[in-house]
Amino acid sequence: MTSVLITAFEPFDRWRTNSSWLCLQELTRERPTEPAITTRLYPVDFQAAKEKLAQDLQANYDYAIHLGQAARSSVIRLEEIGLNLGGGCHSPAERLRPLEADGPVAYRSKLPLDDWAVKLRQAGIPAQVSYHAGAHLCNAVLYWSRHLSERLALRTQSAFLHLPLDISQTLAEREELPSLPVAVSATALLLILEELR
Repeated sequence: MTSVLITAFEPFDRWRTNSSWLCLQELTRERPTEPAITTRLYPVDFQAAKEKLAQDLQANYDYAIHLGQAARSSVIRLEEIGLNLGGGCHSPAERLRPLEADGPVAYRSKLPLDDWAVKLRQAGIPAQVSYHAGAHLCNAVLYWSRHLSERLALRTQSAFLHLPLDISQTLAEREELPSLPVAVSATALLLILEELR
């Protein structure tokens, strides 16, 4: 049976929850019987997240689907490229540093992200392919997932999905922020998992 690692993040910055973890919790309420899914919650800390990811990838999953929160996004973004750059959430460009000194400049996901985006839109879920995952921890996890898989000769293929805020996260906000019900994000993830069986 196909095996899939799905990761999400703890809350960070001013957020008390993280839409990626809310989505993963929603998914587990109706966990599909196939593929075989392993879920993980990662800290919002570069070194700790890298160590947990390296440990998890040792299981040599067929796929690793990483989830993160994109507070300003109104669509599910399927990230195509992980860059060899990392820094804090609000770090200026000059403070960004390579994630791996001897690593390539970037990795591109080998998964059919365009097809997935079309499938989600046909199901009424806003989605698009995004060219890179920024320069914070979300990008780092996508980059390291590919880098570690290649370095360790694993079969694991990786993707990263940036999810909008859940509606519950916007209720106390003073500014208008885009959101998507977590149930919709979980449905999107289920539709992608159908493609991995």
